[in-house]
Amino acid sequence: MKFDTFFAICQTEVDGELPNEATMMRHFFEQVRLADELGYETAWIAETHLSCEVQKQNPDAVIPHFRGEIGLNTDILQLAHRIFGCTKRIHVGSAIRNIMCNGGPLAHAEAIKTFMLLHSLTPGEGRLLEIGFAAGRFPFANSTYGVKARTETERVAWSVLKGKVFLEATEIFLRALTQRQVSSAEITPKVLTAADFRKTEEWQGVVAAHKLETGVQGDIKSIAFAPFWEFPTVGVIPFEAPLDLLRITIGSHDPAAQVLANRFWPTRVFNLSITPSATIDATHERMRQCYHPDGGPWLPWYMPRTALIFLNCDSHLSTAEQSAAAKVAAAKAIANYWRAVEGTFDDRKINEAVGNAIAGNADEVASMLRERYGSDERLMLWFDFNTHSQQEIRNSMTSFMRDVAPRLQ
Repeated sequence: MKFDTFFAICQTEVDGELPNEATMMRHFFEQVRLADELGYETAWIAETHLSCEVQKQNPDAVIPHFRGEIGLNTDILQLAHRIFGCTKRIHVGSAIRNIMCNGGPLAHAEAIKTFMLLHSLTPGEGRLLEIGFAAGRFPFANSTYGVKARTETERVAWSVLKGKVFLEATEIFLRALTQRQVSSAEITPKVLTAADFRKTEEWQGVVAAHKLETGVQGDIKSIAFAPFWEFPTVGVIPFEAPLDLLRITIGSHDPAAQVLANRFWPTRVFNLSITPSATIDATHERMRQCYHPDGGPWLPWYMPRTALIFLNCDSHLSTAEQSAAAKVAAAKAIANYWRAVEGTFDDRKINEAVGNAIAGNADEVASMLRERYGSDERLMLWFDFNTHSQQEIRNSMTSFMRDVAPRLQ
């Protein structure tokens, strides 16, 4: 079992405490240096774009009850240079990098290639940059940069069309990384049919909007949509950037996206949430079939999975007291976070979230991890969830490697 860490760098109020941005970043770098010293393999960092606090002023506020910022990392590449500069062994990953906003997929490919060239200048450098990418978690970050419905037909179809737009971005992004030149003419067209919709009436609504806009009559079997990124043949520099220390992971459980990405690059798959076992098993089976041959055979640990950890190994407490304290901390943190995100206290949802968390003393945490995950999996352990206590985070990170990891090896 492989152990990574996941950092949210979430600047929200906890027990009346709301650290400023500089304090949040100082705490993060202390944590990542400790992760490096303790032997965690990769530091995965969440990414967010544009202020959630400011966005609350708009009618379509995504988290209107949340105070602060859901995350402070806006650019993993800048962060990674600093992390590599203050650590010795740990790899760095984005969980995830939004390739739709901030200039779109070409801009992200160019930035990553520039990073890899600079990264390679360090003599003997062998640490990986693990780029997890997806479409982002909040629509306003994309729509602000123009990734939104442009016509009435697109507006009606957007719930499905936005997935096709991500496929377009994915293909551009990976072609730009792997080819010397690329043009939008190479990219697979976006076409919708009735099969793309769960309900017949949804497709009929799209067809009606299309007929009204275009004047087309008769039976319509498919509708093609114009590219969101249209460009002539371009070359994404630097051409000589070595990519041997770059790993790619897609943050999507859309089978079409996973298969498409692996046409161009060995692309692994994130599991950043609680996902049914059947979906996990189906993903592994699909990846065994479609994983790009340059990556070798598909292995279970190629799908990193988040695990929310509440661990108490306080030597002043009995094991029963440690267990109780950990469970109380988990319930409190999850309840506070849920209220902040949704503005409500939903007992059912909170109880489910607490049940999915890993909470207890060292024996209990090891037992739960053994029951829920295979010995050949890779876990992104989340210790900084809804807490600003550096001591608690450091204690949990240290206790896990000292008291839990040996029980799982």
